[in-house]
Amino acid sequence: MEYRNLGNSELNVSVLSLGCLNFGMFCDQETTTEIINTAIDLGVNCIDTAALYGGPKGHCETLVGKAIKGQRDKIILATKFGADSNARGSGLKGGGKRDYIVKSVEESLTRLNIDYIDLYQMHFPDHSTPIDETLRALDDLVTSGKVRYIGSS
Repeated sequence: MEYRNLGNSELNVSVLSLGCLNFGMFCDQETTTEIINTAIDLGVNCIDTAALYGGPKGHCETLVGKAIKGQRDKIILATKFGADSNARGSGLKGGGKRDYIVKSVEESLTRLNIDYIDLYQMHFPDHSTPIDETLRALDDLVTSGKVRYIGSS
């Protein structure tokens, strides 16, 4: 497997990453774990999920969290916030507000059963919240160590 630095970050990611959109909708825990373990065995180290994926909010993250147990040091985990299944690609009003972001990261950390997220991304922009508020909240998460890097999906 080939690896590359992600932008200017210290994240050295595999050129192929594992997207987890269908985990929970079409894959149960056993299948999810098998797919993730196979990907890791083949050298994939970047796993991409989101609070929105997998049916009920956070279901995919819960499946991924169980599948990566004991393997945290082998992966770079990316997840997302600020989306709603009813938003139809337009984002979630209020999804960029500080309180929402702080609550979302705590929920993701709990579901994934991890201490930090490597790449935390805003799924869709929130045009109702000033970008400064969103970026300050994300910066605070980086400073606190709960998130290593931030991005936009």
